[in-house]
Amino acid sequence: MQGYRHYGVILHPQSLGWGFYIEVIGLGKLVLVLGGARSGKSRFAEELAAAIGKEDVVYLATAEAGDEEMKERIRLHQEMRPSCWRTVEETVKVARAIKAQGRSKVILVDCLTLLVSNLLFQGGEFKEDAGAMVAKEKEVLVEIEEAAKAAKEVEATVIMVANEVGLGLVPPYPMGRAYRDAAGRANQLVARYADEVYFTIAGIPLELKDLNRQLVDRLGREKR
Repeated sequence: MQGYRHYGVILHPQSLGWGFYIEVIGLGKLVLVLGGARSGKSRFAEELAAAIGKEDVVYLATAEAGDEEMKERIRLHQEMRPSCWRTVEETVKVARAIKAQGRSKVILVDCLTLLVSNLLFQGGEFKEDAGAMVAKEKEVLVEIEEAAKAAKEVEATVIMVANEVGLGLVPPYPMGRAYRDAAGRANQLVARYADEVYFTIAGIPLELKDLNRQLVDRLGREKR
């Protein structure tokens, strides 16, 4: 069956709940899956991980169960995942965890945005003066880049899930704006390293790098 080739996978129509199935043609790459709240990004990332890794999937969880609501969210996510997948909990040192699990077929990191939050508030109270916020964001992005680099160095296909938090209202307080900015820059950084970047809207994943190549090719033809 003819499909659409994206780096290491071929997306075929008519399958599963997503309208395609995935034929693996290579491993060892970084995939970023973006989306808003309840956009279907985690479900798509899990379908992708299952298609590539089958039972050899490591779920790298970055969430901290800080309250009852978060505990319930974590429980629901656990119930949705195949029981054969291995779960590794790491809230800060994700690059190290990726390297440690790098011989697996797939490492699913869920999620990058919670990792940003954990790094921002690591070490106690978050200072809201401008200089401290800039310095803290730089520290966060160093860790995020280390994770992206680690993903490119291991044998596993690494799938990172992240929230797109910049499409809503501007947060009315400095801490919220700092978090939004750090999360957005982290997404940009990982996207530069990623082989594939999907943006999920209403349960439909769109591959952005392929669309970007098409746009660049079109603009190049028009200039000629």
